[in-house]
Amino acid sequence: MEDPTRRLNRTLMKRHLIFTPAIPALLLALPIAGLLTMTSCTTVPKGPPTLKDVYKKDFLIGVAINQHQFSGEDTRGDSIIKANFDSIAPENVLKWDSVHPRPDTYLFEGPDQYVKFGEANHMLIVGHALVWHHQTPEWVFQGTNGQPVDRETLLRRMHDHIQTVVGRYRGRIKVWDVVNEALDEDGTLRDSPWMKIIGEDYIAKAFQYAHEADPEAVLRYNDYALEKDAKRNGAIALIKKLQAQGVSVTAIGLQGHCNLRFPTVVQEDLTLAALGKLKLQVMVTELDVDCSRGGQQTTSADIAANRQAQIAGGLSSESLSDALQQQLARRYADLFGVFLKHKDVVKLVTFWGVTDADSWRAHGNPLLFDKHGQPKPAFDAVIRAAGQ
Repeated sequence: MEDPTRRLNRTLMKRHLIFTPAIPALLLALPIAGLLTMTSCTTVPKGPPTLKDVYKKDFLIGVAINQHQFSGEDTRGDSIIKANFDSIAPENVLKWDSVHPRPDTYLFEGPDQYVKFGEANHMLIVGHALVWHHQTPEWVFQGTNGQPVDRETLLRRMHDHIQTVVGRYRGRIKVWDVVNEALDEDGTLRDSPWMKIIGEDYIAKAFQYAHEADPEAVLRYNDYALEKDAKRNGAIALIKKLQAQGVSVTAIGLQGHCNLRFPTVVQEDLTLAALGKLKLQVMVTELDVDCSRGGQQTTSADIAANRQAQIAGGLSSESLSDALQQQLARRYADLFGVFLKHKDVVKLVTFWGVTDADSWRAHGNPLLFDKHGQPKPAFDAVIRAAGQ
């Protein structure tokens, strides 16, 4: 079996992708910026088809995993991960509040386990997320008096965090979500604490610090709902501005938090075509399809308000009705049809969770494996889509 990261590199070389000048030439010579050195396997896998095998000529298939899985506690989840995925992302363990909860404290036991799990299973390892307005402790933005810190203090804290975390896994974590969700729905920059205190150049600074910490890593801007015109246009303008400044942004992440209605096939197609023109690697980073009537409404109040309507519509906490199973299967088949159409730019498709029980949108039964770890009709539909 071919090393998945070498396969990705070979695909990039064949397609002669153009990258921004700020990206080191080594990216073109090594598997996705100096990927893992692994032995090849000459035996052909037997048994039922798996996601990573049926898409091996197209793009990598990834999954977000939690601590129960990379620690070996969730053996059922582990078996699904090892069989179907050749890339992993951390659901929470590398977010700021988990890895750096206090000014003088870094907690690396979990991240170390996560990275070792990926290496032991010969997977592309992704880091998520360095700079985000959520899951960042309040102390990061506050001074001793409880007031917001000044620009230079916050830049120093950002620099030290990125240098410490990225530097620790230099050469091992190959892809980083450097800045996550910096845009509002209208495509303008979100008025986050980073923006208020530092200014709009906080994004360029974050990429600069990450590049300094690991010059060979693929550095990604990641956001959701880029299928909406205004937000997509804002993201494209942001990336072009960073490129013009020589910033080392080398990939864009399209989160892919979908529902049964959004995005349409046309919206997804237009989005991937537009992002592809940026000459960056495009990665679907957090794919799931919420089957609930609430769609992407995920607050506690929304969930409670929609519960009875969801059950009446065939959705329960345990399983979907046959009708919804088929809707979900068609939805995933359509999405993967679009991903395959744009496989010249799409390098990685990552599901946000292994089973419905693991999902942050568990009420919407959004993944390919149900709460008991059994493949749903949607899994079969995605497998079949690879034959298109």
